[in-house]
Amino acid sequence: MEIVQQWNQDDSDLIRKKMIEHNMEHLPDKLKTPNESISFVLKDDTGTLIGGITANMFWHHMHIDFFWVDKKVRAKGYGTQLIEKLEQLAIEKHCRFISLDTFSFQAPEFYKKKGYEVFGTIEDHPKGFNQYFLHKRL
Repeated sequence: MEIVQQWNQDDSDLIRKKMIEHNMEHLPDKLKTPNESISFVLKDDTGTLIGGITANMFWHHMHIDFFWVDKKVRAKGYGTQLIEKLEQLAIEKHCRFISLDTFSFQAPEFYKKKGYEVFGTIEDHPKGFNQYFLHKRL
């Protein structure tokens, strides 16, 4: 046996697949749902990507991975439109809640205004900032 430090996408995908298989063995069938990647993107009139939100859905919940809107169009309602599209899809797919994490220099107040609640905080991470974990029950 040998432990090697590396980054290989195929190996990482296999590790993820095997962990999901292990987890599924322990869940009753009624809780099992497909692992689905989701995204909504915002494009301008020229087709240039200027924002988007990505998420992963499984076990009747959705987790927001990344959410970005270009500085040039922030505070114009596009972030709200993106998250509302994602929330609507989560409801249609019978998700029980949406979870995410964000940093104090990102958008914790945006999420709170949208009904998300902080359920955990890592203080001083990164140094001088906080990392927040939030969720919203649907």
